[in-house]
Amino acid sequence: MDLFEKCDQYTIAREAEEGGYYPYFIPLSGSEGTQATYQGRPLIMCGSNNYLGLTTHPKVRQASAQAIQDFGTSCTGSRFLNGTLEMHEELERRLARFVGKESALVFSTGMQTNLGVISALIGRNDVVILDKEDHASIVDGARLSYGETRRYRHNDMEDLDRVLSSVSDEKGKMVVVDGLFSMGGDLADLPGIVKLCRQHGARVMVDDAHAVGILGEGRGTAAHFGLTDEVDLIMSTFSKSFASIGGFVAGGDQVVHYIKHHARSLIFSASLPPSNTAAVLAALDVMESEPERIRRVNELGDRMRSRFKALGFDTGPSVTPIIPIIVGDTMRTIGMWKGLFDAGVFVNPVLSPAVPEGQELLRTSYMATHTDEQLDQVVAAFETVGRNLGMI
Repeated sequence: MDLFEKCDQYTIAREAEEGGYYPYFIPLSGSEGTQATYQGRPLIMCGSNNYLGLTTHPKVRQASAQAIQDFGTSCTGSRFLNGTLEMHEELERRLARFVGKESALVFSTGMQTNLGVISALIGRNDVVILDKEDHASIVDGARLSYGETRRYRHNDMEDLDRVLSSVSDEKGKMVVVDGLFSMGGDLADLPGIVKLCRQHGARVMVDDAHAVGILGEGRGTAAHFGLTDEVDLIMSTFSKSFASIGGFVAGGDQVVHYIKHHARSLIFSASLPPSNTAAVLAALDVMESEPERIRRVNELGDRMRSRFKALGFDTGPSVTPIIPIIVGDTMRTIGMWKGLFDAGVFVNPVLSPAVPEGQELLRTSYMATHTDEQLDQVVAAFETVGRNLGMI
């Protein structure tokens, strides 16, 4: 058998492209925060993770541009060897303080953070326990480890108790969970998770990729629940509220020191470029000096969720500015996406197997910088397209 035979047999995306209803890899010619441009046509962006709207903030832009002038475009080496700058360590100190931990470690992407942290900590005699709706980077980090992976039903504390009870006390245990789930917009039952982990002698790692900048005055899920001291590791990314790219993990000093010397995705990757590092530092400055952005994005999330529900849309379990519109059918989801796209609204269609079959949805998300006029246009477009498709 030819190794590439599977490639020739994969035709569904080609067929969608030719049919004009392929919703992915859309090449935008411009993106100014809440507005994107496709083939010269403006789109209201409701599919971004730019929750605080900081990609266009003057301080963030200036800091990134100045770093290129001062340091060039790349460190051309790993953190382990020649790629550590003073600003990397400054960022680590500030992030640790921001989320309430002793120490932090910066990686070049959020994906690499989870791959490196989980695979470094979970050894042959250890078990990592995941929520069934955890992000792919958590799942892949578990796969890369030499330990065993077990999973529990989404946010089901009875099932988590069952899984933890089934693990021998002779094994090391860590529960890894999204703080804010990126598809449903719901929160992990962190109080329940922490309680069970303490009962069973397990460690807790929270992936706050989507929660930092939104929850707990921007500090994440643990801060939101008042559990910062009870959570062992807090991970987040820079590609969302921090308006850059990269990621970090924060926790006890000795644990972070261990990860620093065992995480292969850190040791064998080029370090975060100066421009991206400076952008994160500037974004952190803005988060701390302009808390009204955090209040604004949550207010908009509450408003949009209420308006969608009033129209009759199913917004699932969302309690945040990530709001799914659950359609429940692949072709209707694509049809609704296309209708909205043609009406000038950019959202993300999410299909099985990314979500369970029958739970296909449109993922919408909001920024502190969306105007009331823009959001009125979004609601109007949803109402028109939804009625045309018989959804409301």
